[in-house]
Amino acid sequence: DAEGWAGTGGGGGVRRVVQGDASEACARAAQGRAAAHPHASRAAAHTLMFDEEFLPFRDESFDLVTSSMSLHWVNDLPKALREIRRVLKADGVFIGAMLGGGTLEELRQAMTIAELEREGGVSPHVSPMANPSDMGGLLTAAGFNLPTVDVDTITVQYADAFVLMDELK
Repeated sequence: DAEGWAGTGGGGGVRRVVQGDASEACARAAQGRAAAHPHASRAAAHTLMFDEEFLPFRDESFDLVTSSMSLHWVNDLPKALREIRRVLKADGVFIGAMLGGGTLEELRQAMTIAELEREGGVSPHVSPMANPSDMGGLLTAAGFNLPTVDVDTITVQYADAFVLMDELK
């Protein structure tokens, strides 16, 4: 492999796995989980710290890119999607999961009402999130050919706001 990341075997033909996070602590935790995985020795695994908006890889480096619950935190989602497309090979696949526009709607509403009553104005307390209806257009604009957006709605109830805040942390 030109980048020096070749693996020796690999389950299902996977020779190398590169995982990363913008947080050093999360990248270290992921590295520990990867090393403890039962199939860890089958493929070369590399853990890096990087920003999704500036991927440190050459064009067309990967057959598959996955993102699990991190894209809703990026500052520039269209740029991050273009970067993912840039590092994918021509027939590469991107599979991502992120929080969508209706996430934490009740919390948003409660904080808005409380702040309006007490402060007379509102400031954001929950990160903005892309609406599922916009994701197809964002993926197409980033250069993906066959975007598919799937939505799962999961309702979770908490005893009080403090339990919710602890879970979100």
